Amino acid sequence: MHTIDTATKLCAVIGNPVAHSLSPRMHNAAYRAANLNFVYLGFHIENVSAFLNGVRAMPSFRGVSVTIPHKRAVMDHIDVIEPMAQHVGSVNTITNEGGKLIGSTTDGPGALRSLTEAGINLCDRRVLFLGSGGAVRAVAFAVSEMTKASHVTILGRTRENVDELVSDLHNAGCARVSGGSLNDDLRDAIASSDIIVQGTSVGMEPNQHETCVPKDILCPGQVVFDMVYRPHETRLLREAKEAGCTVVHGIDMLLYQAALQFERWTGASCPIEAMREAVSDLTSR
Repeated sequence: MHTIDTATKLCAVIGNPVAHSLSPRMHNAAYRAANLNFVYLGFHIENVSAFLNGVRAMPSFRGVSVTIPHKRAVMDHIDVIEPMAQHVGSVNTITNEGGKLIGSTTDGPGALRSLTEAGINLCDRRVLFLGSGGAVRAVAFAVSEMTKASHVTILGRTRENVDELVSDLHNAGCARVSGGSLNDDLRDAIASSDIIVQGTSVGMEPNQHETCVPKDILCPGQVVFDMVYRPHETRLLREAKEAGCTVVHGIDMLLYQAALQFERWTGASCPIEAMREAVSDLTSR
């Protein structure tokens, strides 16, 4: 660590629990690599309002990453919420601009950046999302608002959640969206999609031998992006590679959403490889 002094800027992740977070490792490694006088901590927070009042009162407190279960709760206690975060209905990034707290989301843009860095262009592509939870919401809105994808399909197990997300996307201006059942419509939806984004917890440790996509319905040339990052190579990604698909790992979304936070808070370009190296021992298995 660099010497911490009165000029040091503070950033942090808040959650409940928060001990598992990789964010302190990633951000502090990036600060060191960029030679910035910043430090990043993890705070177990229960009272969101009191915490954010403290952030306002400290000019040196530059930014906050927000994780479960506070991504919605913080919205009632910040000053400005940017449009995409309003549409998604959650905030994962808070920036302190002289006591004015600005809420945004980097989850969706981070996912898009991971696809871009992998050489994948979403223009005129058909994108299929498996799941309808918070992570899928963030990426689906980013796809609909930041790309020229030709169509977005949402499949989930709870039809009410799928219908709500489809309606929200449509109301936000995405006219190219439809929904369906993960159990009943998976085969046809995959056959008609170019990019498949897996946003459920299926395949996550300790259930790394599970998958929600049978290998035989994947087609060569498709892109398969699994948001799960533990293990690094899920069963879905392993079988997708065997089927001739291009794969994108979940750790890339985690890294690039953090990189967008880093760049917003510091004004510097993020040394992404320093972030990647900092967590490689925990995410490469």
